[in-house]
Amino acid sequence: MVRAAVLPAVSAPLEITGIELPEPGPGQVRVALAAAGVCHSDLSLSNGTMRVPVPAVLGHEGAGTVVAVGEGVGHVAPGDGVVLNWAPSCGSCHACALGEVWLCANALNGAGAVHARRADDGSDLHPGLNVAAFAEETVVPAGCVLPVPDGIPLTDAALLGCAVLTGYGAVHHSAKLREGETVAVFGAGGVGLAALQAARIAGASRIVAVDISPQKEELARRAGATDYVVASENTAREIRALTGKQGVDAAIECVGRAATIRTAWESTRRGGRTTVVGIGGKDQQVTFNALELFHWGRTLSGCVYGNSDPARDLPVLAAHVREGRLDLSALVTERITLDGIPAAFDNMIAGKGGRALVVF
Repeated sequence: MVRAAVLPAVSAPLEITGIELPEPGPGQVRVALAAAGVCHSDLSLSNGTMRVPVPAVLGHEGAGTVVAVGEGVGHVAPGDGVVLNWAPSCGSCHACALGEVWLCANALNGAGAVHARRADDGSDLHPGLNVAAFAEETVVPAGCVLPVPDGIPLTDAALLGCAVLTGYGAVHHSAKLREGETVAVFGAGGVGLAALQAARIAGASRIVAVDISPQKEELARRAGATDYVVASENTAREIRALTGKQGVDAAIECVGRAATIRTAWESTRRGGRTTVVGIGGKDQQVTFNALELFHWGRTLSGCVYGNSDPARDLPVLAAHVREGRLDLSALVTERITLDGIPAAFDNMIAGKGGRALVVF
């Protein structure tokens, strides 16, 4: 038996309870978690913004040590450190054939499987976003684990599994930020802080961080922000004032709210680029009129998992970490146990802090 954070039903409180995991079958890997990040996507799963079969063990950003492997697994072995990949590509769907593995049509097929059983009543549990990282141990398909790059501590490596791949990818793969350009990052949570660091790595000349909380300014500047704007109805005007009344070249929206998406778009220059990373609900409707779309010539694009290929990008991120350009610790504002996850959800709702990291 291992302890895990279970979502018994949509919008129900998380329950920290014992679960029974099966031994890894063919093509499966059992992992003892070292750490797991508490991501806003987990909150979105719990409140129904994103659909998930329930009851489920949540958590998708994690790293740990391989305990056992099933038949046919050859790329990792017991004792290896691994990063969990919550969106493994199938390699055969239309998106994968195009090389767009982050849009794999089959990436989340495993979320509907029976992952484990509650120890108290034997009821079936599903793996939220495939990997069920909010647990002391998990069993996942072999495609859901990637070796931890050399020189990266396991607890830090957990952040690579979602926040950093997403934030870095949004800047480098989606927005394609170029050296000398200006950028605004909306939302200074875990993903936003990663995006700020990615913008610094890209050589942006001005990096504007935007958040509702004045208390996050120090965090944002540590991550690379040159300017900090507390969100208000005048945010777009303030950002244009910082950039010679032109607006930034690119905006990265990490919130997922209609008003924030609209403000991010208005904050860019004529011909600017807005990348939407935040996951919003169906009720968040963003409107534009046809004339302004023509006149401003701006680009608005969605971004899934940072448009990243984890197998390709993890070594790149690890090199940035080893060479001091990427500081993973700058994303973490609290280290907690499994029991602290509900409070971490509350902090996210209140807009407090960066990434909470569950350390096992």
